[in-house]
Amino acid sequence: MPRFTTLTDSQREQLRTFFFVWARLLLPKLVPGANVVVVSNPLLSYIVSSALSDAGLERRGEIIRLVMTMRGGDRPKAAHEEFNDVSGMPRSMWEPWVLYRKPIEGRTQDNLRKWKTGGFRRPCLERPFGDVVPSASSRTSERTLAPHPSLKPQAFLRQVVRGVLPLGEGILLDPFAGAGSTLAAAETVGYRSIGIEKDSHYFEMARKAIPKLIEFQPNGQSQSL
Repeated sequence: MPRFTTLTDSQREQLRTFFFVWARLLLPKLVPGANVVVVSNPLLSYIVSSALSDAGLERRGEIIRLVMTMRGGDRPKAAHEEFNDVSGMPRSMWEPWVLYRKPIEGRTQDNLRKWKTGGFRRPCLERPFGDVVPSASSRTSERTLAPHPSLKPQAFLRQVVRGVLPLGEGILLDPFAGAGSTLAAAETVGYRSIGIEKDSHYFEMARKAIPKLIEFQPNGQSQSL
């Protein structure tokens, strides 16, 4: 996809149409209450969100990944000296993961009893699953195992993956599996998972990377998995 800061109106509409059609195809495959999490960015999350809502999914907020990215903060191009104290846009320090679910049947407890989903698994009894998760960028040691350009760190993924199956039962589906990092996180926390990746290069990368990512121990990881 072109740089998100230079998308035309037509390209933004293509993005909205893609996620609308994708969500419509996904809905019949989900049980009521199944969580749907889509990684986005602050400039495009509104397009993704509106498409998923229009397709029939129920918005449940966003998971905010607190991470310093390389996006934003630059001075106006070709006018750095003239506007030395101006940033064209804020330096991005967070990443929105839009959160939806298939509408539940009855009350949350009714849906949990019948379909085993409809909420989020608490990290521990004392605190709920939160929508702000501190994160770092993927370390070099992790990228060496899975050299994908948008690799997300296991320390973060394992927390999110664990939370999306509230009773620890069900199957996690990643239809854009990339290097398999989400599948590795699911395996680490004891969940069954299915990954789909149409790019043969990344498919082969995932086959090799998943066993290594499962064994990877992030430095400073303190969360209970």
